[in-house]
Amino acid sequence: FATGPRQNNSIFYEIRTYDIKPSKMKEFVEMVNKYFNLRTAHSELVGFWSAELGAMNKVVHVWKYENFAHRTAVRHALANDKDWQGKFISPALPLIEKQHNEVAYLVPWCQLGKPPKEGGVYEWVTFQMKPGGPALWGEAFRAAVNAHINTGYTKLIGVFHTEYGLLNTVHVIWWNESPDHRAAGRHSAHEDARVVAAVRDSVRFLESQQNMLLIPLPCSPLK
Repeated sequence: FATGPRQNNSIFYEIRTYDIKPSKMKEFVEMVNKYFNLRTAHSELVGFWSAELGAMNKVVHVWKYENFAHRTAVRHALANDKDWQGKFISPALPLIEKQHNEVAYLVPWCQLGKPPKEGGVYEWVTFQMKPGGPALWGEAFRAAVNAHINTGYTKLIGVFHTEYGLLNTVHVIWWNESPDHRAAGRHSAHEDARVVAAVRDSVRFLESQQNMLLIPLPCSPLK
């Protein structure tokens, strides 16, 4: 029942989440920083983060594809890339406990943004919405997002809704200068009548939500 308007092109994003063995997290991050140029030679990496709060020993990375044929071609090329398979995949797989992926589109009223400067932190918020897709919850959700933007304390990076994975899921990525800056902004937002009203209207369509504070890895284009 995930229906509604979408972006006017075939571009989609693959969201990959890996749970790393606790004793191997440092080793995994070092391998990513050393060899991930082999992976980004094949397709565009949007961002790569490790979880600081809200989860532990978890990494999230987002890839952009022009269409599904593009992804198929990339996956085929990766399978045949001996450097990638030998230097990263083979030694990295024993470090990973679990892998999860989703395919998501940007909502039609959002373009992928960039932070105003490097050095901040990212908040990844996941909303499980009632079935119906953006046709049902889109306008109310957009109003709630814009109400937070208008407070000025945070920068919107992107709003995605799932096509494959748990349907009616929305991921929102925010950028803040620091965790303390985000905390102060949230406190002010909770006292803003416009934010309270917009959120109250949006939660009519909400089943659950959770968030993580993410730190970008050196290889991440979004830093």
